Amino acid sequence: MAKQAVLLLAHGTPETVKQIPEYLSYVTGGRPLPPEVVAEIQRRYALIGHSPLTEITLEQGRLVEAELADGGERARVYVGMRNWSPYIAEVVRQMRADGVEEAAVLCLAPQNSRTSVGLYRRAVETSGLRIDFTEGWAQHPLLIDAFAERLRPAWTKLSAEAGAPVPVLFTAHSVPTRTIQASEGQPADPYADEARRTAELVAARVPEIQQWFFAFQSQGASGGPWLGPTVEETLQSIAASGAKTVLLQPIGFLCDHVEILYDVDIFFRDVARKLNLRLERPESLNASLPLAKAIADLARLGLTRLNSH
Repeated sequence: MAKQAVLLLAHGTPETVKQIPEYLSYVTGGRPLPPEVVAEIQRRYALIGHSPLTEITLEQGRLVEAELADGGERARVYVGMRNWSPYIAEVVRQMRADGVEEAAVLCLAPQNSRTSVGLYRRAVETSGLRIDFTEGWAQHPLLIDAFAERLRPAWTKLSAEAGAPVPVLFTAHSVPTRTIQASEGQPADPYADEARRTAELVAARVPEIQQWFFAFQSQGASGGPWLGPTVEETLQSIAASGAKTVLLQPIGFLCDHVEILYDVDIFFRDVARKLNLRLERPESLNASLPLAKAIADLARLGLTRLNSH
């Protein structure tokens, strides 16, 4: 029987501010960015001190491996990053050196998009491994449970402090509109629909929530129009409705990194303050057991499919 493993893929993040230019060159595929854009990204990293994405993802991998073992599945879990160390290519080489022939591969971005998940898939398709690649898992019930478990106590506490049920704003990372539009021979990308569907399912799992919104965050400054509505304009609508408090939960991200620690905790909170809104968020999923159970379930399904062929 072929030796099997699980490979988790994530975006990657540099360890220091000085590494930002090199990191950005990987993100853009070598396309140079204006110096002021690089400087702004360095400023944001400096403000949060450090992005813990790599450490959290490695810990997620350890938890998933333990979950698989508890279920009788003796499969090692590897973690590879697309834009920083440990790079996917390096990890795949290690897997092959370890004798791995087949792998269940999952991207730690639940909503499927050609601009993200598609790039990860291409990175492993030439690995020489026989792979089962999970395309998307935006509606996985254990993922929805994990988000709802974080959301419910935060919403209950904040509503008690506000003296009334507070609205919830769910967010996912924006992408350039052109990248998800249907084109000749290519159907429309499912990303936007999947992101909204995740939000709908999480909201339904916490039925005491009376009002919720959805927006795309962290739009880029180039490449034409990006998916909206933006968080900024949605916060304006929430403030205009008379609300004084809002709970923002990113449902497109699985752990803390710059788009949460800066974009939400610093920038959006400042936008809200200027609108006389108090903005809070639930704890990210990070290295939580419910998330590990969701990923382990998907990994088991992938390994089963490999065994059935």
